[in-house]
Amino acid sequence: MADYTFFTHPMSRGQIARWALHEAGASYDQVVVAWQDKPAALLAANPMGKVPTIIHHVEGVDRTVTECAAICLYLAEMHPEAGLLPNDAEMADYYRWTFFAAGPVEQAGTARHLGAEPAPEQEGMAGWGNFERTMKALESHFAANDWVCGNRFTMADVYVGSQVDWGLNFGTFPPNEAFVAYAERCQARPAYKAAKAIDNALIAEMKK
Repeated sequence: MADYTFFTHPMSRGQIARWALHEAGASYDQVVVAWQDKPAALLAANPMGKVPTIIHHVEGVDRTVTECAAICLYLAEMHPEAGLLPNDAEMADYYRWTFFAAGPVEQAGTARHLGAEPAPEQEGMAGWGNFERTMKALESHFAANDWVCGNRFTMADVYVGSQVDWGLNFGTFPPNEAFVAYAERCQARPAYKAAKAIDNALIAEMKK
């Protein structure tokens, strides 16, 4: 048995977790989940039936991790040999921007896509304020830094980079120079290419 069981669908946020698994060098068995036929093992591990879900088989115990940001950070911790953890000087940016992407960025993009953005008088109740401020905050970081933690790739870039990559592909991120350059750096990663190749092959097979 591989170290991880990975429940996913190639047209989902499972692409983020697969990239993280490859960056970490983790061995995994994939279970491709049909939208309308969730396997019992997935529902037992994650009652929401969401993908991605990973189960880490370690020392006779199964550890379940859900939510993409948590999966990414967990894999970095479990595989320190991959060099994806922050050092002390990088830790603030590592956590700040990972959770900024998981919170305000995710919410701002979803709200805009669904046409459900808060009115100006409601922005104080929204965790992201408004879309423009959220994008500007993230853009300002990558205008001055190659990676989340400055000049070195860490696991934070798998999550944040996936948000930027996805947003540019689907038109929910402004295609400014800082975002485009950052996405291109992420896309050049060998682990990114390997993970995307698997998901693209699965998508092509589903379309036959």
